[in-house]
Amino acid sequence: MEKFTVTPALLKENFYKVYGESSKDVRLFKSPARINIIGEHIDYNGGKVFPAAIDKYLYCAVRKRDDKKIIYNDLFFPGTFEFSTEDDFVFKKENDYANYLNGILSCMKKKGLKFPCGFEVLIASNVPSAGGISSSSALECGFAWAINETFGFNLSRKEIALMGQQSEHEFMNVNCGIMDQYIIATAKKDTAELLDCALVEHEYIPLQLGDYRFVVMNTKKQRKLSESKYNERRSECEKGLAILQAAKLPLKAGGAVKNTSELKNLCSLTPEAFEECKHRIKDEVILKRVRHCVTEMDRVVRSVEALKQNNLTELGNLLYASHASLRDDYESTGIELDTLVLAASKQDGCIGARMTGAGFGGCAIALVHKDKTESFMQNVQALYTRVTGYNGAFFECESGDGVIEITE
Repeated sequence: MEKFTVTPALLKENFYKVYGESSKDVRLFKSPARINIIGEHIDYNGGKVFPAAIDKYLYCAVRKRDDKKIIYNDLFFPGTFEFSTEDDFVFKKENDYANYLNGILSCMKKKGLKFPCGFEVLIASNVPSAGGISSSSALECGFAWAINETFGFNLSRKEIALMGQQSEHEFMNVNCGIMDQYIIATAKKDTAELLDCALVEHEYIPLQLGDYRFVVMNTKKQRKLSESKYNERRSECEKGLAILQAAKLPLKAGGAVKNTSELKNLCSLTPEAFEECKHRIKDEVILKRVRHCVTEMDRVVRSVEALKQNNLTELGNLLYASHASLRDDYESTGIELDTLVLAASKQDGCIGARMTGAGFGGCAIALVHKDKTESFMQNVQALYTRVTGYNGAFFECESGDGVIEITE
Protein backbone atom coordinates (compact mmCIF):
# COMPACT_ATOMS: atom_id res chain seq x y z
CA MET A 1 0.00 0.00 0.00
CA GLU A 2 1.25 3.48 -0.80
CA LYS A 3 2.22 5.28 2.39
CA PHE A 4 0.11 8.19 3.61
CA THR A 5 -0.18 10.18 6.82
CA VAL A 6 -1.85 8.07 9.50
CA THR A 7 -4.48 9.43 11.88
CA PRO A 8 -6.22 7.59 14.72
CA ALA A 9 -9.51 7.69 12.79
CA LEU A 10 -7.90 6.15 9.69
CA LEU A 11 -6.27 3.44 11.78
CA LYS A 12 -9.56 2.49 13.42
CA GLU A 13 -11.34 2.50 10.07
CA ASN A 14 -8.72 0.18 8.60
CA PHE A 15 -8.77 -2.02 11.71
CA TYR A 16 -12.41 -2.83 11.01
CA LYS A 17 -11.60 -3.50 7.36
CA VAL A 18 -8.91 -6.00 8.37
CA TYR A 19 -10.58 -7.69 11.36
CA GLY A 20 -14.27 -6.84 11.10
CA GLU A 21 -16.45 -5.20 13.72
CA SER A 22 -17.33 -6.76 17.06
CA SER A 23 -18.78 -5.85 20.44
CA LYS A 24 -15.28 -5.73 21.94
CA ASP A 25 -13.58 -2.35 22.20
CA VAL A 26 -10.68 -1.40 19.95
CA ARG A 27 -8.11 0.57 21.93
CA LEU A 28 -5.73 2.99 20.21
CA PHE A 29 -2.24 3.97 21.34
CA LYS A 30 0.51 6.17 19.97
CA SER A 31 4.25 6.05 20.48
CA PRO A 32 6.63 8.86 19.48
CA ALA A 33 9.85 8.94 17.52
CA ARG A 34 12.72 10.69 19.21
CA ILE A 35 15.72 12.81 18.50
CA ASN A 36 18.78 12.81 20.66
CA ILE A 37 19.75 16.46 20.96
CA ILE A 38 23.25 15.48 22.06
CA GLY A 39 25.04 12.60 23.76
CA GLU A 40 25.63 9.96 21.10
CA HIS A 41 26.97 6.46 21.71
CA ILE A 42 27.48 7.14 25.40
CA ASP A 43 24.23 5.65 26.70
CA TYR A 44 25.86 2.21 26.81
CA ASN A 45 29.04 3.74 28.26
CA GLY A 46 27.35 4.97 31.44
CA GLY A 47 26.89 8.52 30.22
CA LYS A 48 24.15 11.10 30.38
CA VAL A 49 22.21 11.74 27.21
CA PHE A 50 19.77 14.45 26.21
CA PRO A 51 16.90 13.15 24.08
CA ALA A 52 13.41 14.47 23.34
CA ALA A 53 10.34 12.80 21.91
CA ILE A 54 9.00 14.43 18.75
CA ASP A 55 5.57 14.78 17.18
CA LYS A 56 5.93 11.86 14.74
CA TYR A 57 4.07 8.80 15.91
CA LEU A 58 3.61 5.09 15.47
CA TYR A 59 0.01 3.99 16.10
CA CYS A 60 -1.13 0.67 17.50
CA ALA A 61 -4.73 -0.59 17.61
CA VAL A 62 -5.50 -3.61 19.83
CA ARG A 63 -8.60 -5.70 20.47
CA LYS A 64 -9.02 -8.80 22.62
CA ARG A 65 -10.20 -12.08 21.08
CA ASP A 66 -12.24 -14.99 22.45
CA ASP A 67 -9.53 -17.54 21.62
CA LYS A 68 -5.77 -17.84 22.19
CA LYS A 69 -4.83 -16.44 18.79
CA ILE A 70 -2.47 -13.46 18.33
CA ILE A 71 -2.73 -11.74 14.94
CA TYR A 72 -0.51 -8.92 13.66
CA ASN A 73 -1.06 -6.74 10.62
CA ASP A 74 0.61 -3.53 9.51
CA LEU A 75 -1.12 -0.99 7.32
CA PHE A 76 1.96 -0.46 5.16
CA PHE A 77 3.79 -3.81 5.30
CA PRO A 78 2.23 -6.83 3.59
CA GLY A 79 1.52 -10.10 5.31
CA THR A 80 -0.40 -11.35 8.32
CA PHE A 81 1.45 -12.99 11.21
CA GLU A 82 -0.39 -15.41 13.48
CA PHE A 83 0.76 -16.86 16.79
CA SER A 84 -0.74 -18.17 20.02
CA THR A 85 -0.53 -16.92 23.60
CA GLU A 86 0.77 -20.42 24.44
CA ASP A 87 3.76 -20.14 22.07
CA ASP A 88 7.35 -20.04 23.27
CA PHE A 89 8.39 -17.07 21.18
CA VAL A 90 11.71 -17.28 19.35
CA PHE A 91 13.31 -15.02 16.78
CA LYS A 92 12.71 -16.05 13.18
CA LYS A 93 13.94 -13.92 10.33
CA GLU A 94 10.85 -14.63 8.26
CA ASN A 95 8.68 -13.03 10.97
CA ASP A 96 10.04 -9.60 10.02
CA TYR A 97 8.65 -6.77 12.22
CA ALA A 98 6.64 -9.32 14.24
CA ASN A 99 9.92 -10.25 15.95
CA TYR A 100 9.88 -6.89 17.76
CA LEU A 101 6.40 -7.62 19.08
CA ASN A 102 7.14 -11.23 19.99
CA GLY A 103 10.28 -10.10 21.78
CA ILE A 104 8.12 -7.99 24.08
CA LEU A 105 5.70 -10.86 24.67
CA SER A 106 8.64 -13.13 25.47
CA CYS A 107 9.85 -10.67 28.10
CA MET A 108 6.35 -10.38 29.57
CA LYS A 109 6.11 -14.17 29.86
CA LYS A 110 9.51 -14.32 31.58
CA LYS A 111 8.15 -11.78 34.05
CA GLY A 112 5.32 -14.20 34.86
CA LEU A 113 2.57 -12.22 33.16
CA LYS A 114 -0.35 -14.30 31.84
CA PHE A 115 -2.56 -13.68 28.82
CA PRO A 116 -6.15 -14.75 29.53
CA CYS A 117 -7.01 -14.53 25.83
CA GLY A 118 -5.54 -13.67 22.46
CA PHE A 119 -5.66 -10.35 20.68
CA GLU A 120 -5.41 -8.74 17.26
CA VAL A 121 -3.20 -5.79 16.38
CA LEU A 122 -2.96 -3.28 13.55
CA ILE A 123 0.18 -1.13 13.35
CA ALA A 124 0.71 1.97 11.25
CA SER A 125 3.50 4.50 11.51
CA ASN A 126 4.40 7.99 10.42
CA VAL A 127 7.96 7.39 11.67
CA PRO A 128 10.56 6.75 8.92
CA SER A 129 11.85 3.18 9.34
CA ALA A 130 15.60 2.63 9.84
CA GLY A 131 16.00 6.39 9.82
CA GLY A 132 17.82 6.95 13.08
CA ILE A 133 14.91 8.44 15.05
CA SER A 134 14.11 5.14 16.72
CA SER A 135 11.30 3.54 14.74
CA SER A 136 12.02 0.12 16.27
CA SER A 137 11.88 1.42 19.85
CA ALA A 138 8.66 3.28 19.05
CA LEU A 139 7.25 -0.06 17.86
CA GLU A 140 8.47 -1.99 20.92
CA CYS A 141 7.37 0.54 23.52
CA GLY A 142 4.11 1.43 21.80
CA PHE A 143 3.15 -2.24 21.56
CA ALA A 144 4.32 -2.98 25.12
CA TRP A 145 2.28 -0.10 26.54
CA ALA A 146 -0.76 -1.14 24.49
CA ILE A 147 -0.60 -4.72 25.80
CA ASN A 148 0.13 -3.48 29.33
CA GLU A 149 -2.95 -1.27 29.33
CA THR A 150 -5.20 -3.74 27.48
CA PHE A 151 -4.52 -6.54 29.95
CA GLY A 152 -4.07 -4.43 33.08
CA PHE A 153 -0.52 -5.60 33.78
CA ASN A 154 0.22 -2.38 35.69
CA LEU A 155 3.81 -2.07 34.46
CA SER A 156 5.43 1.33 35.02
CA ARG A 157 6.81 3.42 32.18
CA LYS A 158 10.32 2.66 33.39
CA GLU A 159 9.56 -1.08 33.34
CA ILE A 160 8.26 -0.73 29.78
CA ALA A 161 11.52 0.96 28.75
CA LEU A 162 13.66 -1.72 30.39
CA MET A 163 11.54 -4.43 28.78
CA GLY A 164 12.13 -2.88 25.36
CA GLN A 165 15.88 -2.93 25.99
CA GLN A 166 15.74 -6.51 27.28
CA SER A 167 13.92 -7.56 24.13
CA GLU A 168 16.60 -5.96 21.94
CA HIS A 169 19.36 -7.73 23.88
CA GLU A 170 17.85 -11.19 24.27
CA PHE A 171 15.53 -11.47 21.28
CA MET A 172 16.89 -9.18 18.56
CA ASN A 173 20.60 -9.60 19.41
CA VAL A 174 21.25 -5.84 19.40
CA ASN A 175 23.29 -4.77 22.41
CA CYS A 176 21.65 -1.33 22.65
CA GLY A 177 21.62 1.17 25.49
CA ILE A 178 18.52 2.33 27.32
CA MET A 179 18.07 5.82 25.85
CA ASP A 180 15.63 5.18 23.00
CA GLN A 181 13.17 3.07 24.93
CA TYR A 182 13.38 5.30 27.99
CA ILE A 183 12.60 8.61 26.30
CA ILE A 184 9.79 7.04 24.26
CA ALA A 185 8.21 5.57 27.39
CA THR A 186 8.61 8.59 29.71
CA ALA A 187 8.73 11.76 27.59
CA LYS A 188 6.70 14.90 28.27
CA LYS A 189 5.86 17.55 25.69
CA ASP A 190 7.90 20.79 25.85
CA THR A 191 10.77 19.07 27.63
CA ALA A 192 13.90 17.10 26.89
CA GLU A 193 15.30 14.55 29.33
CA LEU A 194 18.73 14.54 30.89
CA LEU A 195 18.95 10.79 31.29
CA ASP A 196 21.64 9.19 33.44
CA CYS A 197 22.07 5.85 31.70
CA ALA A 198 24.18 4.35 34.49
CA LEU A 199 21.58 5.02 37.20
CA VAL A 200 18.56 4.92 34.84
CA GLU A 201 17.25 8.18 36.30
CA HIS A 202 16.15 11.32 34.50
CA GLU A 203 15.52 15.02 34.93
CA TYR A 204 13.08 16.93 32.75
CA ILE A 205 14.65 20.05 31.19
CA PRO A 206 12.33 22.68 29.65
CA LEU A 207 12.85 22.73 25.89
CA GLN A 208 12.34 26.36 24.98
CA LEU A 209 13.77 27.08 21.54
CA GLY A 210 12.17 30.48 20.96
CA ASP A 211 12.31 31.29 17.25
CA TYR A 212 14.26 28.13 16.42
CA ARG A 213 13.07 24.67 15.41
CA PHE A 214 14.70 21.30 15.01
CA VAL A 215 14.70 20.00 11.45
CA VAL A 216 15.21 16.26 10.98
CA MET A 217 17.25 15.36 7.88
CA ASN A 218 16.90 11.73 6.79
CA THR A 219 19.69 10.35 4.59
CA LYS A 220 17.24 7.73 3.25
CA LYS A 221 20.12 5.29 3.50
CA GLN A 222 18.68 2.20 5.11
CA ARG A 223 20.65 0.40 7.78
CA LYS A 224 20.04 -2.11 10.53
CA LEU A 225 21.94 -1.80 13.79
CA SER A 226 22.56 -5.52 14.07
CA GLU A 227 24.18 -5.47 10.63
CA SER A 228 26.16 -2.27 11.15
CA LYS A 229 29.24 -1.37 13.12
CA TYR A 230 27.17 -0.72 16.27
CA ASN A 231 28.15 -3.85 18.18
CA GLU A 232 31.76 -3.43 17.04
CA ARG A 233 31.91 0.10 18.50
CA ARG A 234 30.49 -1.12 21.77
CA SER A 235 33.12 -3.84 21.96
CA GLU A 236 35.88 -1.28 21.30
CA CYS A 237 34.65 0.85 24.18
CA GLU A 238 34.62 -2.17 26.48
CA LYS A 239 38.24 -2.86 25.53
CA GLY A 240 39.22 0.73 26.29
CA LEU A 241 37.59 0.57 29.71
CA ALA A 242 39.29 -2.75 30.50
CA ILE A 243 42.71 -1.31 29.58
CA LEU A 244 42.26 1.65 31.92
CA GLN A 245 40.90 -0.48 34.74
CA ALA A 246 43.84 -2.86 34.46
CA ALA A 247 46.34 0.04 34.43
CA LYS A 248 45.37 1.06 38.00
CA LEU A 249 46.58 4.63 37.49
CA PRO A 250 46.01 7.23 40.22
CA LEU A 251 44.00 10.24 39.03
CA LYS A 252 44.37 13.80 40.29
CA ALA A 253 41.45 15.18 38.29
CA GLY A 254 39.12 12.21 38.46
CA GLY A 255 36.67 13.69 40.95
CA ALA A 256 35.12 10.81 42.88
CA VAL A 257 37.27 8.37 40.87
CA LYS A 258 40.73 8.32 42.44
CA ASN A 259 42.16 5.47 40.40
CA THR A 260 41.38 4.06 36.95
CA SER A 261 40.73 0.69 38.62
CA GLU A 262 37.60 2.29 40.10
CA LEU A 263 36.11 3.25 36.72
CA LYS A 264 32.68 1.72 36.28
CA ASN A 265 32.30 3.13 32.78
CA LEU A 266 34.08 5.43 30.34
CA CYS A 267 31.84 8.38 31.09
CA SER A 268 33.10 8.39 34.68
CA LEU A 269 36.26 9.96 33.25
CA THR A 270 36.47 13.75 33.26
CA PRO A 271 38.27 15.33 30.29
CA GLU A 272 41.12 16.28 32.64
CA ALA A 273 41.40 12.73 34.01
CA PHE A 274 41.41 11.36 30.46
CA GLU A 275 44.46 13.49 29.68
CA GLU A 276 46.21 11.93 32.69
CA CYS A 277 45.63 8.33 31.65
CA LYS A 278 45.21 8.26 27.88
CA HIS A 279 48.86 7.30 27.32
CA ARG A 280 48.06 3.80 28.59
CA ILE A 281 45.86 3.13 25.55
CA LYS A 282 48.33 2.23 22.81
CA ASP A 283 45.79 1.28 20.14
CA GLU A 284 44.92 4.50 18.27
CA VAL A 285 41.43 3.27 17.32
CA ILE A 286 40.55 2.37 20.91
CA LEU A 287 41.95 5.71 22.08
CA LYS A 288 39.69 7.59 19.66
CA ARG A 289 36.61 5.71 20.83
CA VAL A 290 37.38 6.51 24.47
CA ARG A 291 38.09 10.16 23.69
CA HIS A 292 34.71 10.51 22.00
CA CYS A 293 32.90 9.12 25.04
CA VAL A 294 34.70 11.47 27.43
CA THR A 295 34.30 14.61 25.36
CA GLU A 296 30.69 13.83 24.37
CA MET A 297 29.74 13.45 28.02
CA ASP A 298 31.22 16.89 28.66
CA ARG A 299 29.26 18.33 25.74
CA VAL A 300 26.01 16.98 27.17
CA VAL A 301 26.57 18.76 30.48
CA ARG A 302 27.45 22.00 28.70
CA SER A 303 24.46 21.73 26.36
CA VAL A 304 21.99 21.38 29.22
CA GLU A 305 23.51 24.43 30.86
CA ALA A 306 23.36 26.37 27.59
CA LEU A 307 19.67 25.54 27.20
CA LYS A 308 18.93 26.54 30.79
CA GLN A 309 20.61 29.89 30.09
CA ASN A 310 18.77 30.26 26.77
CA ASN A 311 22.12 30.33 24.96
CA LEU A 312 21.11 28.67 21.71
CA THR A 313 24.27 29.81 19.94
CA GLU A 314 26.36 27.79 22.37
CA LEU A 315 24.03 24.82 22.00
CA GLY A 316 24.46 25.01 18.21
CA ASN A 317 28.25 25.11 18.52
CA LEU A 318 28.15 22.01 20.71
CA LEU A 319 26.03 20.20 18.11
CA TYR A 320 28.69 20.85 15.47
CA ALA A 321 31.43 19.70 17.88
CA SER A 322 29.52 16.51 18.62
CA HIS A 323 29.25 15.68 14.93
CA ALA A 324 32.98 16.29 14.39
CA SER A 325 33.77 13.87 17.22
CA LEU A 326 31.38 11.26 15.86
CA ARG A 327 32.96 11.67 12.42
CA ASP A 328 36.62 11.67 13.44
CA ASP A 329 36.86 9.75 16.72
CA TYR A 330 33.87 7.40 16.65
CA GLU A 331 33.73 7.02 12.86
CA SER A 332 29.98 6.49 12.86
CA THR A 333 28.86 9.05 10.28
CA GLY A 334 29.71 8.41 6.62
CA ILE A 335 29.43 10.53 3.49
CA GLU A 336 25.64 10.89 3.68
CA LEU A 337 25.50 12.27 7.21
CA ASP A 338 28.63 14.36 6.74
CA THR A 339 27.19 15.88 3.57
CA LEU A 340 23.94 16.78 5.32
CA VAL A 341 25.69 18.46 8.24
CA LEU A 342 28.13 20.34 5.99
CA ALA A 343 25.30 21.53 3.75
CA ALA A 344 23.26 22.57 6.79
CA SER A 345 26.16 24.57 8.21
CA LYS A 346 26.23 26.73 5.07
CA GLN A 347 22.57 27.76 5.29
CA ASP A 348 21.28 31.09 6.54
CA GLY A 349 19.40 30.59 9.82
CA CYS A 350 21.12 27.34 10.83
CA ILE A 351 23.10 27.59 14.09
CA GLY A 352 23.95 23.93 14.66
CA ALA A 353 23.68 20.43 13.20
CA ARG A 354 24.83 16.88 13.83
CA MET A 355 23.97 13.26 13.21
CA THR A 356 21.47 11.78 15.68
CA GLY A 357 20.97 8.14 16.55
CA ALA A 358 23.38 5.31 15.91
CA GLY A 359 24.68 6.73 12.65
CA PHE A 360 25.98 4.68 9.70
CA GLY A 361 23.10 6.23 7.77
CA GLY A 362 19.88 7.34 9.39
CA CYS A 363 19.22 10.95 10.37
CA ALA A 364 20.83 14.22 11.31
CA ILE A 365 19.24 17.18 13.06
CA ALA A 366 19.70 20.91 12.56
CA LEU A 367 18.69 23.88 14.70
CA VAL A 368 17.15 26.38 12.29
CA HIS A 369 15.33 29.73 12.58
CA LYS A 370 11.60 29.22 12.04
CA ASP A 371 11.53 31.76 9.19
CA LYS A 372 14.25 29.86 7.30
CA THR A 373 13.13 26.24 7.62
CA GLU A 374 11.54 26.00 4.16
CA SER A 375 14.51 27.46 2.27
CA PHE A 376 16.84 25.46 4.51
CA MET A 377 15.20 22.16 3.56
CA GLN A 378 15.14 22.98 -0.16
CA ASN A 379 18.78 24.07 -0.28
CA VAL A 380 20.14 21.19 1.79
CA GLN A 381 18.12 18.71 -0.27
CA ALA A 382 19.65 20.05 -3.49
CA LEU A 383 23.21 19.96 -2.15
CA TYR A 384 22.73 16.50 -0.64
CA THR A 385 21.35 14.99 -3.85
CA ARG A 386 24.12 16.56 -5.92
CA VAL A 387 26.81 14.92 -3.76
CA THR A 388 25.26 11.55 -2.86
CA GLY A 389 22.64 10.85 -5.50
CA TYR A 390 20.07 10.18 -2.77
CA ASN A 391 16.86 12.12 -2.32
CA GLY A 392 16.81 12.80 1.39
CA ALA A 393 13.71 13.55 3.45
CA PHE A 394 13.27 16.57 5.68
CA PHE A 395 10.73 17.68 8.26
CA GLU A 396 10.40 20.24 11.00
CA CYS A 397 9.41 18.87 14.39
CA GLU A 398 8.30 19.84 17.86
CA SER A 399 8.50 17.96 21.14
CA GLY A 400 5.89 15.34 21.98
CA ASP A 401 4.59 13.12 24.78
CA GLY A 402 5.70 9.57 25.45
CA VAL A 403 3.57 6.47 24.80
CA ILE A 404 -0.06 7.16 25.52
CA GLU A 405 -3.55 5.82 24.89
CA ILE A 406 -5.68 7.89 22.52
CA THR A 407 -9.02 8.47 24.21
CA GLU A 408 -10.57 11.29 22.16
